[in-house]
Amino acid sequence: MHQRSIIRGLVAALASLAGAALLAVPSPAQAVTKLTDAQAATQLSAAGITRTSSGGCIDRNVATCTSYDQINQSTVSGIITYKNASGCAVNITGGTETGHANGTYSHWNGYKVDIARSTCNDNWIHSAYTYIGLRGDGYPMYQAASGNVYTNEGSHWDIVYYTCGC
Repeated sequence: MHQRSIIRGLVAALASLAGAALLAVPSPAQAVTKLTDAQAATQLSAAGITRTSSGGCIDRNVATCTSYDQINQSTVSGIITYKNASGCAVNITGGTETGHANGTYSHWNGYKVDIARSTCNDNWIHSAYTYIGLRGDGYPMYQAASGNVYTNEGSHWDIVYYTCGC
């Protein structure tokens, strides 16, 4: 059986046991709500989530900036859910700015954020999520029951939010 089928089966079983509706991974054709940098920053700041930019800027077209422009609402909701569930400090170090890998579920398309590593974040992700193997580039991946994937890229966690659950 294909690994993705197994994972989807497990997610369905867990959702069924919890009496909750299964959250589906969006297809590229599904519409998503896009936010401006200011809209996302307001929500994230209100939740106590900080932002660090190596370039000290928020311009989406500059790789050294950390931008939220065109981020998905589900990504913002997802990282807020993560912070509330984990109790960890969350500092976003990568958003929708240029310079990340391409793809449908990419930073540029609003599905990903990078957060700074910390003992709290490392411990939470290792204990709360399931190790699912190494990504093609060799980095370890952990998956939440929601389907969202947390990848330890060494200096930070690269997170793809398919849904707003953590």
